[in-house]
Amino acid sequence: MSTARSSLTHWGAFTATVADGDIAAVRPWGEDTDPAPALGNLPGSVRHVSRVTTPAVRRGWLRDGPGPSSRRGADEFVAVSWDELVELLSGELRRVIGVHGNEAIFGGSYGWSSAGRFHHAQSQVHRFLNCLGGYTFSRHSYSLGATGVIMPRVVGTHDDLFKRSTQWDVIVEHTGLMVCFGGVALKNTGVNHGGTTAHPAREALDRYARKGGRVVSVSPLRDDFTGACDWWPVRPGTDVAVMLGLAYVLATEGLADEAFLESHCTGYRRFERYLLGLDDGVPKTPRWAAEICGLDADQLVELARQMAAERTLVTVSWSLQRTRFGEQAPWMGLTLAAMLGQIGLPGGGFGHGYGSMNEPGLTPLRCGLPRLPQGVNPVRSFIPVAAVSDMLLHPGEPFDYNGARLTYPDIRLVYWAGGNPFHHHQNLPRLRRALHRPDTVVVHDPYWTAMARHADIVVPSTTFAERDDLSGSRNDPVLMAMPKLTEPYAHSRDDYDTFAALASALGVGAEFTEGRTSAQWLRHMYQTWSRTLDFEVPTFDEFWAHGHLRLPTEPGLTLLSEFRSNPHRHRLATPSGRIEIFSADIDGFGYDDCAGHPRWFEPAEWLGGELAQRYPLHLLANQPVTRLHSQLDGGAASQRSKVAGREPIRMSPGDARARGLTDGDVVRVFNDRGACLAGVVVDEALRPQVVQLATGAWYDPLDPSDPDSLCVHGNPNMLTDDLGTSSLARGCTGAHALVQVEKFTGEAPPVRAYERPVLAAR
Repeated sequence: MSTARSSLTHWGAFTATVADGDIAAVRPWGEDTDPAPALGNLPGSVRHVSRVTTPAVRRGWLRDGPGPSSRRGADEFVAVSWDELVELLSGELRRVIGVHGNEAIFGGSYGWSSAGRFHHAQSQVHRFLNCLGGYTFSRHSYSLGATGVIMPRVVGTHDDLFKRSTQWDVIVEHTGLMVCFGGVALKNTGVNHGGTTAHPAREALDRYARKGGRVVSVSPLRDDFTGACDWWPVRPGTDVAVMLGLAYVLATEGLADEAFLESHCTGYRRFERYLLGLDDGVPKTPRWAAEICGLDADQLVELARQMAAERTLVTVSWSLQRTRFGEQAPWMGLTLAAMLGQIGLPGGGFGHGYGSMNEPGLTPLRCGLPRLPQGVNPVRSFIPVAAVSDMLLHPGEPFDYNGARLTYPDIRLVYWAGGNPFHHHQNLPRLRRALHRPDTVVVHDPYWTAMARHADIVVPSTTFAERDDLSGSRNDPVLMAMPKLTEPYAHSRDDYDTFAALASALGVGAEFTEGRTSAQWLRHMYQTWSRTLDFEVPTFDEFWAHGHLRLPTEPGLTLLSEFRSNPHRHRLATPSGRIEIFSADIDGFGYDDCAGHPRWFEPAEWLGGELAQRYPLHLLANQPVTRLHSQLDGGAASQRSKVAGREPIRMSPGDARARGLTDGDVVRVFNDRGACLAGVVVDEALRPQVVQLATGAWYDPLDPSDPDSLCVHGNPNMLTDDLGTSSLARGCTGAHALVQVEKFTGEAPPVRAYERPVLAAR
């Protein structure tokens, strides 16, 4: 017998047909005109072969007790009962806290495990650890590690760049020219944190094109913009040089808005000296820029003049700051927009993240959303989120971060719930060695991901389909009820119930649960939230029965419009209260990899450097089309994209021909850090010497006992580096790497990424 129920995921709302304890089919929500293809991964996901069916403990840990181990990722697991798991795990938490203190626990959870406001795994584990006395935490995200540090210092905000961005309707009506560094990749607009019920970007860009708006997409990939555009196939990693060349034209031809730079910005003259070459003897002319970026100098001059003549929106994708010196691209994009003087004008100015997620361009809610309180973390030790390997490998060593001198803590227990760092983190051989160091690694996961396979204690979690929840997004007008679609599979449990049992065993049960079940928490969260509103909402029972609630939004927003209208009353949260083209604070830090104003730093890995003689292809490790990160990689939509069962690597016809490759060939992709196999797709939509291999293929080492072993499935993090963006932000640099590609000869090894490990007898 089948039933039909509605729910919400990060990539869209839908109605599911449920049969035999699993999702049999999905239908996108009726109001969504451009549903995300990742919805196609949901059928069969509840009972997928990769589900964790029982609590499990690594044999070596169970036999020898806690301690560093090189067997993580290669050892057998032993099935245990829930009672035994609670006893073992609560005992280990008690030991670590008692001997080493709460700072020795890394609450490393990171990811998009569920759109639910209550069952969000990261919120649950952090609430639990705070009840125990806290944990070492991480700051910012892999997506926005550099932006999260640089933009508050130069424009006084980070989140408002996305949640209060210039809206699509305003762009369609007022913008004449969009100059999009990194394009506007619609594949990424399929997702939004907290869920999304509509995907309006494609329709908005169609309206913009019909109106006659022009788009210049500066990207090595043609499909980083869908539809009509002028494609400028820039050399990867050189966008800052392009922006400097454009800025030089504005400065030297009298096209910069001097009045705006004087009234709303600080430090332009210091930057201008660099731009004109007065300090270093190198004017940043269009010809200088063209030699670096591989574009035409005359086209740069023409574009700069048009930008000054029209209502122009300068956008910078998130991908541009996921590389070495990543702080510079958004800072320089903001500076270029400031020189045009259109910041705060409808349809003009600056945008960050269009085409990086669904949120930019959408109308924000006029209210907050229900939330689960996470408590207060009294532990002050933290790391930038992408420094997890550094932390584990170098306890007690100092490091620079955002003007401070910090020390890596000595982590004895890693507690991970709701994320897969083998997708997010770079240099997987190094990460595996780092995971050898702690005494204990604990992972909550519905699936046997690579992180679960590297755990000592594996806790089988339910999926969103197996529990009641509610969710919404700060830039989506709908709060959705998420009723359970089916019963929990095998021995999986809600994370909340697991933490409640652990909290009880550790003497903080009442503090964690506050005497509420999951169902009572949902009602309590909704009712507490409803009392904060200045408009009427239905009762919880009415909301749950109806299935969704439409909330008021703020239409017609233009980023920084209030600041433009009155920079004194609406001062920015920067030291000057203005846009800081030159930051005295950053300059005072004395970092040699981040100056006091935006500038061009030559990266170690780019096609203009010496390393390109050995590794002549520039790999772009961007987000996939057919899934969110690595989620549900075994689903039908993701599997249809595979080539010979492996992640596809796209390359230009000339690069393929030079290596004797054709569509469907299995290739070895390699550099000094590692290697993986992938399946070739020949595509003219790439700049020559550029290859693209999306992130998210589940890590599958040929020899699980060897950290340097080839990944047979195509995870590009075997190739990417985990060196931080700079001493300022230490953000993720996983978007770029230099590689070589060669045809794989012989019989290709099978992909075993989705197979459950053998559970050995006790």
